[in-house]
Amino acid sequence: MKKWFYPLSVVTLLGFATLFLYFNTKEIAQFDYQMSQFFGDNKVIGLFHYLGETKFIVFITLILIVYLWFRSKNYRGMLFVVLSIGFGNVLNQMLKKWVERERPDVPRQLETFSFPSGHAMVGLLCLFTIAYFLTEHQSSKLNRIVIWIVTIFITVMIGLSRIAEHRHFASDVLAGWMIGYSWFVIVALWYEYRNRVFKKHTQ
Repeated sequence: MKKWFYPLSVVTLLGFATLFLYFNTKEIAQFDYQMSQFFGDNKVIGLFHYLGETKFIVFITLILIVYLWFRSKNYRGMLFVVLSIGFGNVLNQMLKKWVERERPDVPRQLETFSFPSGHAMVGLLCLFTIAYFLTEHQSSKLNRIVIWIVTIFITVMIGLSRIAEHRHFASDVLAGWMIGYSWFVIVALWYEYRNRVFKKHTQ
């Protein structure tokens, strides 16, 4: 991973902590309102929510685990997937129950808590994990760039879909992206460290 990924994860962790502490302030409420007015009821963006649904995430995760198994029996990679996506989802649920923020007040709203957005957080973890392994041994810089651009675009659209459908506040989505990225980098650091240790012992 690029070295600048690491300090960025510290920035996003601090950003998440800030939202965690101040999501009830007037400034955040105003930000949420403005984003809701801008993206709300956008049917095209709303379609991206399907890519963040639990069933789709589980399906893609299983495919990725099978791919890592058959391609190279990459057991550490398989554990990477479980820690990133699986435990990331558990972390999201724990944070929601801790914060207990109510969702936007709209008809037929979901009954679970709102902060941070699961679609934004787990969607990022799933897509970034896929992109990580697709680019891990990719020699073409152009291909790596294209993969990450597409990944980031879809990640952003999944998060925005929750605002478009009034399922989350914009601050929920932003918090989901931030803590999701920080957790992804933590898992990637562990994975890369274990790979270095393994190579050192096999030389």
